[in-house]
Amino acid sequence: MNIVLLSGGSGKRLWPLSNDIRSKQFIKIFKRPDHDIPMGTEYTGDYESMVQRVYRQIKTADPDATVTIATSKSQVSAIHNQLGSDVGISIEPCRRDTFPAIALAVAYLHDKQGIQDDEAVVICPVDPYVDESYFHCVHGLYEAAQRGEKNLVLMGIQPTYPSEKYGYIRPTQKENGEWTFTFTEKPTAEKAKEYIAAGALWNGGVFAFKLRYVLEKSKTLLGSSDYDYLFNNYAELKKISFDYAVVEQETSLEVLRYSGPWKDLGTWNTLTEAMEEKAVGDVRICHSRQAKW
Repeated sequence: MNIVLLSGGSGKRLWPLSNDIRSKQFIKIFKRPDHDIPMGTEYTGDYESMVQRVYRQIKTADPDATVTIATSKSQVSAIHNQLGSDVGISIEPCRRDTFPAIALAVAYLHDKQGIQDDEAVVICPVDPYVDESYFHCVHGLYEAAQRGEKNLVLMGIQPTYPSEKYGYIRPTQKENGEWTFTFTEKPTAEKAKEYIAAGALWNGGVFAFKLRYVLEKSKTLLGSSDYDYLFNNYAELKKISFDYAVVEQETSLEVLRYSGPWKDLGTWNTLTEAMEEKAVGDVRICHSRQAKW
């Protein structure tokens, strides 16, 4: 399985824990298991970071998986320190939204890693809090994309409540039995209830396709699919999201449902829900009754 992890973000949503220099995915805040540590991975102490956790889970689900991380130059050292030298890295010269990042990573796999254009790849965020069943579903996306019956395969996450924070995949069945999908970003809670009642799923930002699919999209939308061209002209590339540029325009779609545990660790409340302990590190609590606020 070829998998690309998107490791971008400005570090603002979990400030001051994370910032531009210290991204949240490299902070060791999760209790690590005493087993299933991938060879070559640097583990010290009793805790692991988000990126270590996700990498371990991928390698548990598929020990032969080829993992590439799309990230900025400032994160390269932290990635090698935590994951070793076997992981591939596609370096983004600057931030240009998700379509240029994915197009650059796909060109990197094709031009620099020698992966053929008829091979499938899965694109995932680096920071979901999930169990191993998530990556078994990811492997299912990879296999579906490799079969090539549809141009694009998405993961749809079973909603647990009518969230206003996520995008929704809304299915509609046509008279001939085929399914079509529409996409809505961050609806009101009332609309979200309607969507869920009609079978809608959360869009978790997990996509699978054959390399040639995005190479062709890159030629159309960015003017080239050549890695060196994209890298050298990255700052001038069109700033556009993968969802808008590709997903919402595509009619040849397949959606696989994931019903296991899933959290987007982008806010303090979801992060603290996922942490096994109430505090990690040097924590000080003032119990003085004289304290004034």
